[in-house]
Amino acid sequence: MSTEEKNVPVGSVEEEYDESQIQVLEGLEAVRKRPGMYIGSTGPRGLHHLVYEIVDNSIDEALAGFCSHVEVEILPGDIISVRDNGRGIPVGINEKLGLPSVTVVLTVLHAGGKFGGGGYKVAGGLHGVGSSVVNALSDWLEVEVSREGHVYAQRFEKGNAVNDLTIIGDTEETGTFIRFKPDETIFTDTTEYDFDTLQKRLREQAFLNGGLRITLTDSRDPENVRTESYCYEGGISSFVEYLNKTRGYSVLHNDVIHISISDDDSFAEVALQYNDSYNENILSFANNMHTIDGGTHEQAFKNGVQRIFNNYARKYKLLKDNDSNLKGDDVREGLCAVVSVKLTDAQFESQTKAKLGNTAIGTLVTKLLNEKLASYLEENPSVAKAILEKSINAARAREAAQKAREKARKSTGLGSVRMPEKLSDCISTDPERTELFVVEGDSAGGSAIQGRDRNYQAILSMWGKMLNVEKARVDKVYGNEKLNPMIIAMGCGIGADFDISKLRYGKIIIMADADVDGAHIRTLLLTFFFRYMRPLIDEGHIYCAQPPLFKVSKGKQVRYAFSEEERDQYSEELGGSPDIQRYKGLGEMDPEQLWETTMDPAFRTLHRVTIEDAELADETVSILMGDKVEPRRDFIEKNAKYVTDLDF
Repeated sequence: MSTEEKNVPVGSVEEEYDESQIQVLEGLEAVRKRPGMYIGSTGPRGLHHLVYEIVDNSIDEALAGFCSHVEVEILPGDIISVRDNGRGIPVGINEKLGLPSVTVVLTVLHAGGKFGGGGYKVAGGLHGVGSSVVNALSDWLEVEVSREGHVYAQRFEKGNAVNDLTIIGDTEETGTFIRFKPDETIFTDTTEYDFDTLQKRLREQAFLNGGLRITLTDSRDPENVRTESYCYEGGISSFVEYLNKTRGYSVLHNDVIHISISDDDSFAEVALQYNDSYNENILSFANNMHTIDGGTHEQAFKNGVQRIFNNYARKYKLLKDNDSNLKGDDVREGLCAVVSVKLTDAQFESQTKAKLGNTAIGTLVTKLLNEKLASYLEENPSVAKAILEKSINAARAREAAQKAREKARKSTGLGSVRMPEKLSDCISTDPERTELFVVEGDSAGGSAIQGRDRNYQAILSMWGKMLNVEKARVDKVYGNEKLNPMIIAMGCGIGADFDISKLRYGKIIIMADADVDGAHIRTLLLTFFFRYMRPLIDEGHIYCAQPPLFKVSKGKQVRYAFSEEERDQYSEELGGSPDIQRYKGLGEMDPEQLWETTMDPAFRTLHRVTIEDAELADETVSILMGDKVEPRRDFIEKNAKYVTDLDF
C-alpha cells in the first residue's frame, strides 16, 4: 500500500451496510457459492464424494429391497456414470412445485423420499441434498429413469435444466441411470478420478450389504479397461475376514463372531474376530455411512465388550479376586470388528455423517451384546479363553509399561528439566517458533549443530535402527534407549500420558539420508508417531526434510539437485562438464551446505506428514511394518511404481 492510499481499519468497510448488501441465493446457487459446506472440500476428497452421493441413493434402494446391482463407470474425460436396477426415481408431477419429481430431486435442496412418507424406512442420504448437490457442481448431468414401462430422460447444465423431462423409449425394466461431468471451475485442483479410492468405498458398501453386487469399471483407456465386481454373501463377516487378511494378521479363532438383533424399525449387527496384533481396528457404520468419529453405536459396543469379557473372566475365575478389572484397551487388543446399524431418522452431526447421535441405537447395541455375545462365549469356551488370555497378557503389559514409565522418569529425569545428552537445544522456548531436527547419525548431527540457527533450531542425534513399535507391546516402548531421548526432548509423553499442550517444539523434522536406510528410519519413526503420538500427525507437527541428492558445480557456480531430472537440467545450464557429487548421506555435507539446502527456512523443502485417510494409514502401517511377508510383498509390487523417496 502506497502512502497516498487511504488506510481502512481492519474489519471495516468503506461502503454503507444497508439492504443492498443482503444477498439471497436462489436454487442451487448456494451450493456453487460454498461447495465445501456440502461436500467437505473442492479437492480430490470432494470430487470423489460426488460419486458417493449418487451411489448412496442406489444403496438406499438396496436397503429398501428393490436393487440388486449397482454399476459405476469412469468414462473418458473423467465422466462418471451410475446405473442401478432399483425402482427408478418417481417421474410424476410434484403437486407443490408443478415439476416432475425427478427434476425436483435434482434441482431442489432437501427434496427426496427420505423425510417420511414411506419411501424409505432406512436411508443413508438423510439430508436430501445429495443428487441436487452433484447436479449443482457438475458441468452437466444427464438422468435416465426406467419406470412404468417407459424410459424418461433430462439434461442439466451447472444445476439448471436445459430441457423438459421426455420419454425416449419403452422398457420393461426399472432403474436409474445418471451420468455427470464435474465442473472444472469448481474442482480447480483436479477432476481426475482415482480408481483405487472409488474401489475402496464401493467394496466397503458391498460388504455392508450382503448379496448386493457392485461393479466398478474404468474405461478411460479403451485399450486397458479395468473392471472389478464385488458381492459378499457373508456381509460384514466377510468384511472382518478381509481386514485381517489384508493386514497379514493371524487370527485367534477361525470363525468370525457374527450377531444381530432387530427392534421395530432398527437393526444392529456386529462381526468381530481377534488377531495376534497389538492394535484394535473397529469400523462403525450407520445406514451404510462410515461414522469415522464413532457415535452412540460404537461407544455402546466398546463398553459392552469390556463389560461382558470382565463378567466372563470373573465368573470362570480367569481373573483372581484381587485382580483389577480389564480395561477397555486390554480387551480390545487385537480386536477387529465391524459395527453396522440401520435405523429410521438417523441423527448425524453433519452432511458428511461422521458421528451418530441416536441414543436408542446405543441401547439396542448394548442389548445385542448382553444377549448374544454373552451366549456365544458360554457356548464357545475355547474361544472365550483364547481371547481372555490375550486380554490378560495385555493388562500385564500395561502394568509393566506403567512401571517402565515411572522408572524412565526416575532414571532419565523425565519428570525434571534434564534433557538427553544427544540433544543440542535451542534458545527459544516458544513452540510457535521452535523446531526439533531428529537427525540420523552423529556425523550428520554434528554438521546440523554447527549449521543451524541455535535461536530456534534444536538438534537430536539418533543412531542405528530403532524399535519397530508395530511388533512390540507398549511396555517395550517405554525406556527404549533409542526412543526415550526423543520422548524426553519433546516433552509431551506418549500413549495414555500424551499431552500435546506440553510439546516443546512446533515442528518435529525427521532429517535422514536420501537412501534406503534413511527411508527405513523415517518409516520406523513415522510408525512410532502414528501409534503413540498420533495427534502430532493429526495437527500437522511432523515433517520430513528433503536433503539434496546431487551437488552440481562449475567454478564458483553451484546448484543442488533433488532429483536426477534436476541434476541433468543443471548440468545442461552450466554447460561443459560440470562436477557432479552424489551425496550418499547427510554427513558428507559440511555445516554451510546442510544449512543452505536442508535447514534454512528461506530455501529448504519440508514435507508435512498428513493422514488423509486414517484407516488407509492404519492398514498401510500394519502391512509394511508387521510380521507377515506376503501382504508386504503384494503391497510393494502393486505400489512400487508410484513411490517416491519421501512417501509414508
